[in-house]
Amino acid sequence: MVQSPDRIGAALALSRFGLGARQGDLEAVSSDPRGALQEEITSRIVPSPSGEELRPTAELLSEFYAFQAAQKEMRERKAAPGAGAAVEGSPQAPMSADQTGKAEAMSSSATMESERAAAPGATMPVNGASAAKPVIPLPQRVFLAEAKARFSGTIHVPRIGFGERLAMFWANHFAVSAAKGVNVRIIAGAFEREAIRPHVFGRFADMLLAVETHPAMLFYLDNQQSFGPNSRAGQNRIRGLNENLAREILELHTLGVNGGYTQDDVTSLARIITGWTVVGREGRLGTPGSFVFFANAHEPGDQRLLGKIYGDAGFEQGRSALLDLARHPATATHLAQKLARHFVSDDPPPALVDKLAKTFKVTDGDLAAVSTALIEAKESWTPELRKIRSPLEFSIALLRATGAKPEPQPVLGGLYAMGQPFWQPAGPNGFSDLLDAWASPEGLKMRMDIANAAANKGADYFDPPEFIETRLGPLLSEETRAAVGHAESRAQGLAIAFMSPEFQRR
Repeated sequence: MVQSPDRIGAALALSRFGLGARQGDLEAVSSDPRGALQEEITSRIVPSPSGEELRPTAELLSEFYAFQAAQKEMRERKAAPGAGAAVEGSPQAPMSADQTGKAEAMSSSATMESERAAAPGATMPVNGASAAKPVIPLPQRVFLAEAKARFSGTIHVPRIGFGERLAMFWANHFAVSAAKGVNVRIIAGAFEREAIRPHVFGRFADMLLAVETHPAMLFYLDNQQSFGPNSRAGQNRIRGLNENLAREILELHTLGVNGGYTQDDVTSLARIITGWTVVGREGRLGTPGSFVFFANAHEPGDQRLLGKIYGDAGFEQGRSALLDLARHPATATHLAQKLARHFVSDDPPPALVDKLAKTFKVTDGDLAAVSTALIEAKESWTPELRKIRSPLEFSIALLRATGAKPEPQPVLGGLYAMGQPFWQPAGPNGFSDLLDAWASPEGLKMRMDIANAAANKGADYFDPPEFIETRLGPLLSEETRAAVGHAESRAQGLAIAFMSPEFQRR
């Protein structure tokens, strides 16, 4: 069947740059696919997650501190008299090791077990079916509310969802892990809402500063434990300089691993951002749970970074360093490579990478302009589907295609089973963006289990040949059409549709 280029473009816009097609999306976009994408950029369509539990970071951490105190009191009641541990309350260390470890033993472990328990029966409820809601502790309750606001909310709002995809991309680029501890878990969603989404079509420098000063990133990479060796607080404490955040800023967030920095630069940047911390429960330096520059922990003196001297100016020393890193040519190349690899190919065309890097440089990191350059490039529109959907992308495409708005537990269980637990990468480099990471036999088997479960749920609602034509029509091979059309049952036809190369790839 000969397909119109506009319909092919519409299918690519929805699959490659968006979240996946729903009923009617192909027809709505086919008149001008690039124009529809540009409209999402121009209008800055990045839906805002909403829900009763979705509050600002400082509020969530203040509530967490109260939760933590209640957990401690409960432990002390159960313990022998005098066995309770003293609580540290310094503004730069809102949680002691004792508090964190014991709270995680009671809450975070139970949280992970709940996702593991959901994994074997990781069904995708269709058309409103939902699971019963268990009684759960505060950090997991907030985490589930954040997940629900996306799986049953933001992913269903936009026609294409380019902004939502970019929010997912940047959240993975600036990865934090909810598995670090309950203090990160309770604000992982707030981190994305506050530091990522507002800047998806803004300036990279603004996103970078928002990320590196957010409590989730400071907790995740332990910068609240970093003290300048010659600072007032550093001279009076056992703790010293922690280079975790500085290293990842250079290696992952800006320049890239081959960006030309040295170990001396890592150490210098670590000194520059000492004092970037989070207000503790007592609120000695401000609102509990908020970012603060703690001058007493800041390493005094000028610092040399990438050959430039940054004068001792407190917080402004670090802000200036981040602004220069955001504008560095290596940062432009690193980010261009990642964007092209994510959206187009594991081995992206050099011309596309060069085009994105040049746009980044000449616009001072304007991400709307970079996004526009991506969708305007001819290299971005090859009909060949070279990228496999990650488990998260597959799950979202499945939810959109079926119209399902489930409770979050079964979706989280499915992601865990497929190897991409939500907001829980194994390291600060985030989840892999390469085909080999997700195309393993074990991974595909788990996708098949989830596809079968979703197909059984959807068999009463969808006719498989009509379903796949309205979601993927212009991209379908005759082999896929025949396999779906010759299925022995609706459930089998839908399962074939869900596991087809055209649904699995983008």
